[in-house]
Amino acid sequence: MSKKYWEFKNQTDDTADLYLYIQIASWGGGCYAHSAQSFKQELDALGNIKSLNVYINSPGGDVFEGSAIYNMLKRFKADVNVYIDGVAASIASVIAMSGKTVNMPKNSMLMIHNAWTYVEGNSDDLRKMANTLDKVNTSIRQAYLSKAGDKLDEETLIKLMDATTWLTAQECYDYGLCDNLLDEVNIAACVKGMDFKAYKNVPKALIVKNEEPPEGEQEDPKELKANNELELAKALLLLELQ
Repeated sequence: MSKKYWEFKNQTDDTADLYLYIQIASWGGGCYAHSAQSFKQELDALGNIKSLNVYINSPGGDVFEGSAIYNMLKRFKADVNVYIDGVAASIASVIAMSGKTVNMPKNSMLMIHNAWTYVEGNSDDLRKMANTLDKVNTSIRQAYLSKAGDKLDEETLIKLMDATTWLTAQECYDYGLCDNLLDEVNIAACVKGMDFKAYKNVPKALIVKNEEPPEGEQEDPKELKANNELELAKALLLLELQ
């Protein structure tokens, strides 16, 4: 059984820390057992804090879950300060854009790409899914453009997403996607346990020998990703057919 993808820590009267350190994926039975719905409950329970520090080291995951987290953090009454401790890939990079300030160690990375999914059906179903994914991509782009301001135009962003681009911290700074560059971290330690096989153009620095988790502690990353993408496909198809 997988654990929830977030963890709140170190709350005081004024501040709290949020860690997003695994794949962004909901799971569990009942009503929103571990999902953006239960994340909101914990976020609201923080009360009237003034600052929320968000630490991200995630390969991404479910686009709808991540988009919901992004929007919640953007609306949150406290100042949101994001720290990309290793990698913010895919939808995790969107969540990172919620920060009033985004801080990146000089050797951390951010990956942006177009949404993708699995789908089955006839030719009409496939065309409808393609159109829906285009709409999702348009929505995702707004998070990056909102953060970047005049440092990144939509035409350039489209090219970067089309190419599945792994941005260095310096490139993020130049594009306006981060505000501060910090001292380097041990990137190999940060990405241990992450599976990037589904992504294109993965930098060699991120391809490390990953240790297997203890048996029964969490689901196989490939299986979890496949399940999440299948659920996304179903959700998108239902949305389009309504």
